[in-house]
Amino acid sequence: MLDPICALFRGLCKETRLLTSYSGHCVLLLVTQSFENVPRHFPLVVWTKSSPLFLVFADLCMMVSPPCVSEADRYSLEALRSIHQMMDDDHDGGIEVEESVEFIIEDMKEQQTNKHSHLHREDQHITVEELWRGWKSSEVHNWTQDAVLRWLKGFVELPQYERNFMDFKVNGNTLPRIAANEPAFLSGHLRIQDQRDKQKLNIKALDVVLFGPPTRPPHNYMKDLLLIVSVVMGIGGCWFAQTQNKVSKIHISKMMKDLDSLQRAELSLQELQEQLERAQEEKRNVAEEKHHLEEKMRDEIMGAQQEAHRLHRLRQGAVTELSRLRYAEEELEQVRGALKQAEKDMQLSCSASEGLQLWLQLTHEVEVQYYSVKRQSAELQLASAKEEAEKIKKKRSSLLGTLHVAHSSSLDQVDHKILEAKNALSDVTACLRERLHRWQQVERLCGFPIFRNAGLAHLTAMLYSEPVPVPVSRGQASYSCQSSLHGSMEDLMEDSSASIMSQMPGW
Repeated sequence: MLDPICALFRGLCKETRLLTSYSGHCVLLLVTQSFENVPRHFPLVVWTKSSPLFLVFADLCMMVSPPCVSEADRYSLEALRSIHQMMDDDHDGGIEVEESVEFIIEDMKEQQTNKHSHLHREDQHITVEELWRGWKSSEVHNWTQDAVLRWLKGFVELPQYERNFMDFKVNGNTLPRIAANEPAFLSGHLRIQDQRDKQKLNIKALDVVLFGPPTRPPHNYMKDLLLIVSVVMGIGGCWFAQTQNKVSKIHISKMMKDLDSLQRAELSLQELQEQLERAQEEKRNVAEEKHHLEEKMRDEIMGAQQEAHRLHRLRQGAVTELSRLRYAEEELEQVRGALKQAEKDMQLSCSASEGLQLWLQLTHEVEVQYYSVKRQSAELQLASAKEEAEKIKKKRSSLLGTLHVAHSSSLDQVDHKILEAKNALSDVTACLRERLHRWQQVERLCGFPIFRNAGLAHLTAMLYSEPVPVPVSRGQASYSCQSSLHGSMEDLMEDSSASIMSQMPGW
């Protein structure tokens, strides 16, 4: 019997309650939100087959405690009823703990399930009136407009809607309408069109309406201390890394300058070596030209002698004394010319003997061998220094490599090796200049070639094969002298190689 009546007053009633009999009649209480559409004839009697039924209209705001006192309270109560319906899954008129936990997890997307304890407390079955009573006693209900704006900016993090909230004068009593997600209110009055912003605002409003004002987590001073220490350590580490990087760059720049000077010294040595080779080539050309001139003069002397003999034979065969005298004078002139030319040749090729020339050539070749060993030693030191410098350059490509280079002793070692290689190259260059000048002077004073010779092996075999004034046989003397010379050369090579290997890394 109640269903047709509820259908009849569906536009007016929000809730229907069947009261106990009143003077032998049934009384049906129709709860409405507003009295605007309620019939003026109050109460209304409806006759049924059995007995008359009294329909009594009542306002929901007047039936809850505390009652509604304003239109804003009416909207808040209606919003709370909508929230209650969303949470009441079994529609039994009350919200159980399980329903609250499910609503928090599924609808509000939160994992803090202990929030339901703040809502229920000791009540395991929350009705609309109890929800309304809890809301009226909540601190959020009394929020001012400024408090709502602070909540909007600080917790919801939607400051772009601050002007909209100020225009509508949203306070704490308006938040249930936002929590109920009323489309007309959010889109029309607050002018929020973004669905993501609507959802975020709805969840945050549900949180403060159901569970009270948001609470910030307790301040963790230990985290602040760790953060400050981390920042200080980071700044200190950056400063230290910057300082070490600067020091490393200065040190490496100095090392690069030393390496450049070393390369310039190497180029100077190469130029000097090329100059020596050109001088030796010129000496060889001069010696060959001199040899040709000597051959030519010898041929001319032989020709003059042959001419003198011819004139002598002619003189002997002459018939008269006058012709004999004329031939004698011509012969005398030829002999005088040959003697003068021979005297000049003797003066040019005078002085030193052939043995002295051979010994000087041997001495020059031995000195060249010593110089070659010394130059090879300097070149090995230079190659080792270049290799270490390239390793330092590769390590500079990363920050950790720069720090490792700055804290290690490799830079000092590389500097020391570069200086040693530079000094060795300088010594080799000076030795080459002095040797070249000295032997040029010796060659000029002696008048015979020294740079151009038959070679160390040929000179050694030629000179040490001659007999020497010692009480041993010729073979023993030759063998002992040659073995002494070659032994000293091998000792020099071994000593130089050992000293070079000891300076190289890994030996």
